[in-house]
Amino acid sequence: MKKYAVIVAGGSGTRMGGAIPKQFRTLSGRPVLWWSIKAFYEEDSDTRIIVVIPENFMELWEDFYSSLPHSDRIEHQIVAGGTSRTESVRNGLSLIDDIQSLVAVHDGARPLVSAQIIQTGWVTAIQHGGAVPVIPVTDSLRHIEGNNSRSVNRSEYVAVQTPQVFKTGLLKDAYASATGISFTDDAAVVEHFDRKVALFDGSPDNIKVTHPADLITAEFLMKKNA
Repeated sequence: MKKYAVIVAGGSGTRMGGAIPKQFRTLSGRPVLWWSIKAFYEEDSDTRIIVVIPENFMELWEDFYSSLPHSDRIEHQIVAGGTSRTESVRNGLSLIDDIQSLVAVHDGARPLVSAQIIQTGWVTAIQHGGAVPVIPVTDSLRHIEGNNSRSVNRSEYVAVQTPQVFKTGLLKDAYASATGISFTDDAAVVEHFDRKVALFDGSPDNIKVTHPADLITAEFLMKKNA
């Protein structure tokens, strides 16, 4: 079954601060986004990689890419992002005509995704149609109700990661049915389409680079796992 990876790097990264979005910041000598591309390529070099980038940063990414050594120039397509994550994913999916395949949607700001997580996502999606990596919640949680809040049982919750993997036809149909609605992840789009998703084990190392300190953590984890 043919495989596609839609790597979403369409955000402006305002929480990181500075003029350059987080996905283009340097991590161990390469842009943060490049590490996600590398992970999918190394897991299976036949995976077709599509990268969604803010339209006004597409030229910057091409400059970054052309400055890499030839050995690091992994083949991929780029497409302009939208005004929301939902629109950006939809733009990436528009480049996929084959509905008898699998597609993984991954945050470009998660540079430490492992081959094991990617592989498990493919296998679980074949079995269930949709698959989402999750990890246990370790912090205490409270539910806010107006001006009040109450403690909730954290064992009943998990934190969601990417890549979220689906049969391509299912995900494209789900996004087509969800026009005019914005979602924070792909599982929510599929559930809105009245389909269930399966959960599988993610990793605490599969962090999302959001704040400047996350780059320091990512550098540490990269060296630890080398």
